[in-house]
Amino acid sequence: MKKKAAVLLTGIMTASLLLSGCQSSKGIENDNLKISQYKGVEIDEVDKADDVTDKDVTSFIDSVRESNAKTKTIKNRAVKKGDTVTIDFVGKMNGKKFDNGSANNQKLKIGSNTFIEGFEDSIIGHKVGDKFVWNGKFPKNYSEELAGKKVSFTIKVKAIIESKTPELNDAFVKKVSSKSKTVAEYKKEVKKKLEQEAQDTYTESVESGAWEKVLSNTKVKKYDEKEQKKMENAWISQYKQYAKAYNMDYSKFLEQQMGMTEEEFNKQVKAAVKDTMKQNMVTEAIADKENIKMSKKDYNKELKAIAKSYGYSSNVDALKKAFEEQDLKDAALKNMVKEWLGKNCVQVAKKSSDSKSSSDSSSSSN
Repeated sequence: MKKKAAVLLTGIMTASLLLSGCQSSKGIENDNLKISQYKGVEIDEVDKADDVTDKDVTSFIDSVRESNAKTKTIKNRAVKKGDTVTIDFVGKMNGKKFDNGSANNQKLKIGSNTFIEGFEDSIIGHKVGDKFVWNGKFPKNYSEELAGKKVSFTIKVKAIIESKTPELNDAFVKKVSSKSKTVAEYKKEVKKKLEQEAQDTYTESVESGAWEKVLSNTKVKKYDEKEQKKMENAWISQYKQYAKAYNMDYSKFLEQQMGMTEEEFNKQVKAAVKDTMKQNMVTEAIADKENIKMSKKDYNKELKAIAKSYGYSSNVDALKKAFEEQDLKDAALKNMVKEWLGKNCVQVAKKSSDSKSSSDSSSSSN
């Protein structure tokens, strides 16, 4: 009897060890941090990208045509719909100016419906140099202090700019594309581009979801105090340089530009540095555990992606000049780890509120 109990107990212990070993293999723990789970983390299901339609392609191409439109200043005719005008205007309510109701040298495309109803139409038919008064009314769904109120605008037309959008033909395609030579080829190119962008957005959402989940699963035991202080001083020094460039006292600069005291700013810097260090520690731990190595080819590929996301297009040289090399290497490796996490996470379908309520009601009836 005792022998059977011992065998049973051994079986339970073995199963328990296997289960705990399986769980621990999904996490990482070292002297500096503990990640309870990084492999196979669950995230909310990300909606797949919608199919790219012909309408999407046409809309994109139209925007390219608009950006390549040729403009010329008109002096010998009146304003018509579609023109872009430069105007000065002064808005008054009950004979008094109101906040954000006036502007000089305002560019406005007639027909864009940027201003309240009737404002743009009032400019049609006027010539350069004309100054007139238009009386209107703010819509009921406008801001609380202006909704439904009568307003008077004194408007002066200073310039009329005529815009001519190029036709979509093979000549235009050769001008805007380095790959396509015909309209048909360009439409295929654009569709492929939009599909890739949609896929990239989907992938980025998955990777970011997995990354955020891993960060929430991570507890830092110990920060490198020397490195932390070094980073804090570097960040503070950078903002002192900004203050100097503005020819301002550092404290005044923080107060006016950042809206905080020096003490408040230092607390934010400390928190931001710790967050950066945590992300770097998590990146290194997972990369080491999963043997994620960054080759020179990988690094160059990631640099192009980082340059694009930071608004440098694909100008890697400009990116290198703007950032420290180690910071770029950290960012590149983090991107590779996020990619790995995205491929190894589990997407869980969101429960609808209806199914949840029916489930709750079913539970309570039982």
